[in-house]
Amino acid sequence: MTTPIQSRSLLLFLVLALAPGAAGAQSAGPSSNLNELGPALDSIFAGFDATTMPGCAVGVDSGGEAVPLLRAWGMSDLEHGTANRPGTIFEAGSVSKQFTAAALLLLEQDGALSLDDDIRDHVPELPDLGEVITLRHLMTHTSGLRDWGSVAAIAGTGRGARTHTHDHVVDILSRQSALNFPPGDQYSYSNSGYNLMAVVVERTSGQSFASFSHDRIFEPLDLVDTHWRDDYRRLVPGRATAHSPAGQSPDGRPVFRINQPIEDVHGNGGLLTTVADLLTWNRALASGSLGDHVTREMHRQGILNSGDTITYAGGLMVGEMDGLPAVTHTGATAGYRAYLGRFPDQEVSVALLCNVTSANPGNLGQAVARRALRLVAADEVEAAQERVREAARAREEARTTEEAGEEPEQDPPTPAFSPSTSELREFTGRYYSPDAEVEVEIVLEEDRLVLLRRPADRIGLSPDEDTTDRFTGGLGGLQFHRDADGHVMEFGVSQARVFDLRFHRVPSREPAP
Repeated sequence: MTTPIQSRSLLLFLVLALAPGAAGAQSAGPSSNLNELGPALDSIFAGFDATTMPGCAVGVDSGGEAVPLLRAWGMSDLEHGTANRPGTIFEAGSVSKQFTAAALLLLEQDGALSLDDDIRDHVPELPDLGEVITLRHLMTHTSGLRDWGSVAAIAGTGRGARTHTHDHVVDILSRQSALNFPPGDQYSYSNSGYNLMAVVVERTSGQSFASFSHDRIFEPLDLVDTHWRDDYRRLVPGRATAHSPAGQSPDGRPVFRINQPIEDVHGNGGLLTTVADLLTWNRALASGSLGDHVTREMHRQGILNSGDTITYAGGLMVGEMDGLPAVTHTGATAGYRAYLGRFPDQEVSVALLCNVTSANPGNLGQAVARRALRLVAADEVEAAQERVREAARAREEARTTEEAGEEPEQDPPTPAFSPSTSELREFTGRYYSPDAEVEVEIVLEEDRLVLLRRPADRIGLSPDEDTTDRFTGGLGGLQFHRDADGHVMEFGVSQARVFDLRFHRVPSREPAP
């Protein structure tokens, strides 16, 4: 069983007073030593520092500073030639989830609900699948619910293909005939839980989720540039446009496409904010500004039915970086990327927001955090890193000793699955999934199976050499199933956030007389 990180450091909070920094063209900086980070940050983000590139904004907060360091690189909008600034508004992706957890926990703190409530008490449209799914399961990604966006993508109407709303989310989840796993058995990241949490907040409070968040979180904490993208068509002054790379021009310049979210679902993501507001939020979490109950439960790590403790808590990843306690989350929605990290023992916070898919938020955020931590707590960082190195050496010595003199075990060889053309024909036909509400057809083209999905999708399927009757393609892994007579009758699709979503063979239509 994993020892909960919170027992050592979760509630060692940052207690700081925030003084807003004035946004400049590229920087709004503090006095004293955080300003020394400037050259290091410029080096980290050098690849984004051009008028032909989208980029990022970064904020760094330290317990010894009255004003955080705020910097920005690259362009906010390539179409109009505007640059990113420290005060530019971005979308925070899944960093948004911690705000949704806070909203739900405020209602529990009010006595209006309990994390141990059955989700069907609040959203009775969901099917009874024989298992109780609690709000706590939703919050810690242990519910077993399929990710609604992944189900929609299997149907060909995924995120980015249509404007999804919370009504669509509830509708998709209401027709699922199975869970990925029994609630509490596993951890599996699923946006479904956080969209349902937003729905629960609305139904319990009688307010829209956006209004509740404004009244109970954003306004009290003075998050002046933070709100939800509950209507993607609404104009947002000062917002960066999201981009994705699209090759190069004939003269070698990078080319980008706009990659904006076109959905109204929020709670799983959809938070519009700035790096300064995210640092303010981190200070509020550290000081317990939303109340002891909210603070404690947001940092309480999930526990599986096995008794194992997982890293995920209330919209927060509670773990370590280089041996130092860390509370973090990354985010990615359309062309936006985000990272928010807090290092309680060193009183350091890092916020990162970017407007291009090529920005790796985890790598960039950790690179900034490592520079900041070395600046403000070099001795602690070195000691922690040495502990990590010692632990790694001990593990390697133990492994080497255990393996010394042992003959490696070998599994018996498994015959490769390599169906002939005639065998491939057994899989052809039309199949329908009631869970995804989509019909597909599998045809044989030049000795290869191709899955056809209306209106125009053609997805090649390749045999999985290691597993009989299994193919892989753009939908994920397709495992076919046969009846007692050996006839192929159905297949299940499995991918990262959907397990075994079934498609049943549709009887052939008789030709009209």
